[in-house]
Amino acid sequence: MKQELESIVDEFQGKRILVIGDMVADIYLDGRISRISREAPVLVLQQAGEKVVAGGAANVVNNVATLGGNVFAVGLLGLDNAAKGLKEALEKNGAHTEGLFCDEKRPTISKTRIIAGGRATVSQQIVRIDKESDKPMQKAHESQIMQYIKGLLPKIDGVVLSDYGSGTITEKLQQQIISYCRAHNIPSMVDSRYDIHRFKDIGYVKQNDAELAAAVGRELNDDESIFTAGQELLEELNADGVLVTRGEKGMVLLEKDGAIHDIPVSDKSEVFDVSGAGDTCVSTVILALAAGVEPARAAELSNIASGIAVRKLGTATVSSEELRRALR
Repeated sequence: MKQELESIVDEFQGKRILVIGDMVADIYLDGRISRISREAPVLVLQQAGEKVVAGGAANVVNNVATLGGNVFAVGLLGLDNAAKGLKEALEKNGAHTEGLFCDEKRPTISKTRIIAGGRATVSQQIVRIDKESDKPMQKAHESQIMQYIKGLLPKIDGVVLSDYGSGTITEKLQQQIISYCRAHNIPSMVDSRYDIHRFKDIGYVKQNDAELAAAVGRELNDDESIFTAGQELLEELNADGVLVTRGEKGMVLLEKDGAIHDIPVSDKSEVFDVSGAGDTCVSTVILALAAGVEPARAAELSNIASGIAVRKLGTATVSSEELRRALR
């Protein structure tokens, strides 16, 4: 079966994918422990390094790119170093960033992690500082994005809406994209952490089991309760399918024809970090759907790709070659 899945990786190379959503700059500031401050009982660090990693929707962009897709990032950034670092991180992998518009009055969404350590000590995160605007997107920027998307959609093979609750995907943008995809049979998929109920008529939905439990307002303690909740969400959103990731239990895909595909985890041997594995899952599914692959096969492939991502530390990407090797 794995050999059959390998051919899908060839099929989705070069597929044109639009990813819109909350683009997050994950910033890591490394410091070497110098001394205890005289001002307060806290460590003084000498800054030793800084790097910006693509997070949120930007991690989906990077995963689509490294898996071999031709990806177009759409979102809103500030005029700051986080925006500069984030664009560089995406462009390094060949992503198109013309759709990342700038609002000088708001910061780029960022999560800055301060990492302290020394030559003889283990480095660890001591604090995280988040930055984002709580104001809605200005109408002028929404119009810019709508105009850009209008020109881009006719050339696109698949769309991902990556909603981390920061307001990039407005109601107007959501309606524009979903209605176009429906009218032109373009595969679409949404991953919304906090507000999945608003994405009616979307093609496919990705939720983890905790998000699904929050969405239906009850605990989901066994397979049957997850299947029932997924079916409820499927019908409510009038979607084609709901994909629920379940950690060490793998994932389940529920389709609108009533089919349920329970897919066990591909490899339990080494799980280091689940950060961003959902983004790898979404990226693989949309690429496969864009290539015309059956949804169940797309989900099986994404299960293997996610299995690679969780064996890496931090927010990670998976390359097409890594995926091919896992399938041999």
